[in-house]
Amino acid sequence: MEGKTCCVTGHRDLPQKEINHVKTALRREIDSAVADGFTRFMSGFADGVDQYFAEIVLEKKKTNPALELIAVIPYQKRLDSLMAKGRTYEMLEACADVVVMQEEYHPSVYSHRNRYMVEHSDRVIAVYDGREKGGTVRTIRFAHQMKKVLREIPVGEIVLPGQPIAKRK
Repeated sequence: MEGKTCCVTGHRDLPQKEINHVKTALRREIDSAVADGFTRFMSGFADGVDQYFAEIVLEKKKTNPALELIAVIPYQKRLDSLMAKGRTYEMLEACADVVVMQEEYHPSVYSHRNRYMVEHSDRVIAVYDGREKGGTVRTIRFAHQMKKVLREIPVGEIVLPGQPIAKRK
C-alpha cells in the first residue's frame, strides 16, 4: 500500500446529542491525518461512527483527489445489504477498493475485520465512550498491542472506577 493509512473504530449507537460533536471531532482528526501525510482511509462501514468517517473522507476527496477510501466489509451479505441502500451504495461506489473479509457470516467476522484494519493502518482513530466490552474496546486494545498511533475521541459520560461521573466539556 502506497502512502500512510488511517482507520476508524467506534460505536454504532451514539446518543443523538453526541453526533455533531463526533462528526466535528472526526473532521478534525481526518484533517490532522491529511496534514500528516495520510492519503488512505479505511472504514468498516458499520452504522454510526464508521459511516460518518466514510462520509467525511469522501467529502474531503472532492477537494483533495489524492485521498482514497477503502471499505473493509466483514462478510458478503453485509456488503449486499449496504449496496441495497442508496446512501451507502453511493459511498461504496466512491471507494478506491472494497475488501470483503469472508464469504459467510461467523461470530468472529467483525473482529477479523477490525484486526485487518489495524494491521494495515499506521493510525487508528477511536470514538470511545469507556465501555469495557465490545468491538471498539477490543480494537483499541489490539491497536495498543500493535503499537499503532491511536487518536481517541471521547464521547458521553466517562466513568472512572471510584470516581464521580465526569461529563465531557
